[in-house]
Amino acid sequence: MPGIARALLMSAAVAMTAAVITLPAQAQERVRWKMQSAFGSQLPHLGPSALRFTEDIKRMSGGKFEVKFFEPGALVPALECFDAVSKGSVESCWTTPGYHTGKYPALAFFTTVPFGPGIGEFLAWKWFGGGNKLRDEIYAQHGLKAFDCFCIGPETSGWFRREVKDVEDMKGLKMRFFGLGARVMQKMGVSTQLLAGADIFPALERGVIDATEFSMPTMDTQMGFHQIAKFNYFPGWHQQVSCSEFLMNAKAFDALPDAYKAMIDVAAGRQVAYTYAETEAMQFAAMAEMTSKHGVKIKRWSDKDLAAYQTAWLEVIAEDSAKDPLFKKVADHYLAFRKNYAVWGEAQAMKPSYITEK
Repeated sequence: MPGIARALLMSAAVAMTAAVITLPAQAQERVRWKMQSAFGSQLPHLGPSALRFTEDIKRMSGGKFEVKFFEPGALVPALECFDAVSKGSVESCWTTPGYHTGKYPALAFFTTVPFGPGIGEFLAWKWFGGGNKLRDEIYAQHGLKAFDCFCIGPETSGWFRREVKDVEDMKGLKMRFFGLGARVMQKMGVSTQLLAGADIFPALERGVIDATEFSMPTMDTQMGFHQIAKFNYFPGWHQQVSCSEFLMNAKAFDALPDAYKAMIDVAAGRQVAYTYAETEAMQFAAMAEMTSKHGVKIKRWSDKDLAAYQTAWLEVIAEDSAKDPLFKKVADHYLAFRKNYAVWGEAQAMKPSYITEK
């Protein structure tokens, strides 16, 4: 991954410099866009990534093109960006395909997949394997255009008020859960609901939900989950990598000068590398602090539990593919790429260590 990150950051820096120096005459017009963020500016990683993006656009355009950041809910509810941007009520949103699954469940594949790949394989599918082409076909039907805008590494599996002995012990729980993993949890007897980030802590505090997952330790502790739920489970089988999007009204995007379109592409791409590297660098310190300072108990699912989750996931793929042609189309495409990639991926796979302790 370090090689990927360096390459992306270097290419972005070169492109940004070139854009500033060679800004063409047709890109001198002033353009002002509104951008509704699904993530608060104070939320580690996700909020600052949006602010960096807007600043990069401003710098590259010499202040001619401004994308103004709005906090979650300031313009439209965080989970309603799809319709708002499609209708042109707002030009853009800093959001995630996982928040649009009420429209198309298949969109979840473009943000994260249970028992999915690492970032290299995931972006290979999205950028070069045709994944984003499928996403674009769906969005085009609604007058939408999107660029991947940030990716983060594995998340925690969830925060629970009490210790969970095994997957059977979760039956009857009410839990906030995101993406395709929610379908898996439902098979485990868990009642799930999708809540925007800002709505999770109040729901946990009031007992509307018994448990939650959201993201990584740096963000989850900022959200205050550890104040109520002291048991944090790993690994994040449901989100090994998560990518979000800069979602735009297609007509607004098409009306931009080519140079401004390129700036969006470059600025969004820079955040993909930056945010992934940043989040990976900060989690171990956050884990140490939440255990020593806040009394959080770090727990790990057994191999038996993970096998149960994976079995349920395979059932979800089969069931949802049988009733949703679009879901099947995207799932088949994703799985076919993974099968082909395995020729390379398995040949290069290594264990964490080959030294046997004496």
